[in-house]
Amino acid sequence: MFSKACEYGIKAIIYIATQSLENRRVKIGDVANHSGSPEAFTAKILGTLTKHRIVRSVKGPYGGFEIDVGRMKHMKVSEIVYAIDGDSIYKGCALGLDRCNAAEPCPMHDHFFSIRNELKKMLETTTVYDLATKLRSGASILVR
Repeated sequence: MFSKACEYGIKAIIYIATQSLENRRVKIGDVANHSGSPEAFTAKILGTLTKHRIVRSVKGPYGGFEIDVGRMKHMKVSEIVYAIDGDSIYKGCALGLDRCNAAEPCPMHDHFFSIRNELKKMLETTTVYDLATKLRSGASILVR
């Protein structure tokens, strides 16, 4: 459903958020290890997320990545998805057809329409803070 970049981006943000709750900045290598992403790919994803002001990058020996706790309480997962994948997840055909629409639906169009709307609702109502606190409490995991 999400691109690999988006999956890694969401995991990276959740990890950075858990560390930010402890007032810690994290280095790219640490983010890569905790999100299961190759370091170079993680750097590219974090560059995109920094550009979209999802995460903040601080340079220097005490630098790293962080997210303001106040910001993470209002930041929706949909912002991360949009920064990396755009809105294609809400518009694309379930079977990948170019011409699938209400006038010319694929066999799964009507079924996928409601699923896509539920997904959009979930992404637009779930905050990064919700996910970070769930992970921090041990109620969820991030990597195997």
